Amino acid sequence: MAGRIITVAQQKGGTGKTTVAAHLAVALLRRGKSVAILDVDPQGSLGQWFEAREQRLGEDATGLRFRTASGWGARREARDLARDYEFVVVDTPPKSDSEARPAIEAASLVVVPVQPTPVDVWSTDSTLALIARERVNGLLVINRVNQRARLAAEMIAAIRGLGCVAANAQLGNRVSFAASMGQGGTVLELEPRGKAAREVEDLAEEAFWNNPALAAA
Repeated sequence: MAGRIITVAQQKGGTGKTTVAAHLAVALLRRGKSVAILDVDPQGSLGQWFEAREQRLGEDATGLRFRTASGWGARREARDLARDYEFVVVDTPPKSDSEARPAIEAASLVVVPVQPTPVDVWSTDSTLALIARERVNGLLVINRVNQRARLAAEMIAAIRGLGCVAANAQLGNRVSFAASMGQGGTVLELEPRGKAAREVEDLAEEAFWNNPALAAA
């Protein structure tokens, strides 16, 4: 049986795609799954994170297989990796239907990070339309939540009304996410008892272990 392809996609930039992709990959790894990561974004942020991870842990101790691809090659590369790994996590570029579509088409699940701001909510429609056209399962992940912001509750309600399943688990606007990424790690590894790690674990539980859509994909 081929592995599951988890594509992280959002046409609006700055939503934390790479951070979400890296954390979900490590969450899977910590559950004993074999995991490959695929960077389709020309900016190469996931690749930079992986290089930092190699420097910190050693080339043979990252626990992950890393590859890059572009355009239509992303679909072929993701499916090729899925023959050998239980999960393939794909980070896609913003602002490009042509670059993101092949990775979305190959996906078992498309994770869509969205921040609780009006601009982010408006900009998510195009990503959801692309997911709908390809007839794959999508999961909105509300990211960088500031519980003290007056707009947060209103925007979260708007996100849940976008017509796509939204995860109950949310990721907070925490410095620890960026700090861990800068070290080639995740909060799961560097602050395993912190609130951020708990948020990621809750999201992984909902996205992977308790997700009927993924089980049926």
